[in-house]
Amino acid sequence: MDIRLKPAPLRGELAAPPSKSHAQRLLLCAALADGETRGLLRPPFSHDIAACLRALPALGAQARETADEVTVVPRALPPAETLDCGESGAVLRLALPAACAMRGGGFSVTGGGRLPQRPLEPLLAALRANGMRFSGEKLPFSVNGELKSGEFILPGNISSQFVSGLLLALPQLDGESRLRLSSPLGSRGYVDMTLAALAEFGVHVRETADGWTAAGGQVFRSPGFAAPEDDWSSAAFWLAAGALGGEVTVYGLYSRSVQPDRAVTELLRRLGAEVRESADGITVRRGKLRPFELDADPCPDLAPVCAALMAAAGGGRITGGARLRYKESDRLASMAEALR
Repeated sequence: MDIRLKPAPLRGELAAPPSKSHAQRLLLCAALADGETRGLLRPPFSHDIAACLRALPALGAQARETADEVTVVPRALPPAETLDCGESGAVLRLALPAACAMRGGGFSVTGGGRLPQRPLEPLLAALRANGMRFSGEKLPFSVNGELKSGEFILPGNISSQFVSGLLLALPQLDGESRLRLSSPLGSRGYVDMTLAALAEFGVHVRETADGWTAAGGQVFRSPGFAAPEDDWSSAAFWLAAGALGGEVTVYGLYSRSVQPDRAVTELLRRLGAEVRESADGITVRRGKLRPFELDADPCPDLAPVCAALMAAAGGGRITGGARLRYKESDRLASMAEALR
């Protein structure tokens, strides 16, 4: 196949895809629910969503796909003996605590790519302190024991997914549990997304000065129909393209979303781009670009697109990006290599 490209300003309109982060949380809540939930998303799926769907049988749930939607049927199957997380850190960190709470032990956990090297020990330590046993510190390993209610202690500055995973697990336990953070929480927006998904399924936790308290014995009540918000993370690249090229409009984004990458519109304004928000969509066009700074701690997924914007704007500075080294790749190194 031969492809010929001719330089031209990038311009046009498109709809944002569904948020994989929100979809994963809804899928796991649906797997724990008291009845089936439909409408969760439509094919085709990203690799991370496919990994989440493959993980549902470990919770005894079945996903039925049609051309228009996915329906999750809880308690449809005997829980699978293996929790297969693919290469998704989110699936591992969210589904593992949920599986421990729902079924105790008696299963194994697998994953590929860089997943065995990604940080997990703080989550394992919190689960281990409350009754779980693991055959190793890195994937693959087997899981045994029974998760007990009580106090769970986690650092907040390594991965907010540790917190989200326990928030999915603790309401399932018999007694009240307390989740306490030993360091400040990064990427708070993703925890807020988890809390919103739990509330949609009738599950509530109470925030405290240093964490959360969850009453035990809560039932995940299916709303019957649930759908993820559209994805600010994916949309950020197209909005940035509008700032660097012609005029780009992205439809479907919820302006009051708790997704951390909602911050892209403010960053684009600081860059000097023209940003117009309406009920229908967000339009970005090039302006007089200038250097700007990004604190990547609350929104690490914006770092790559901001690096490209900074390269076109005469410079900039990214701070708070240490956790980017532990993604599916070392994103700090990849960004630097690509720009060089």
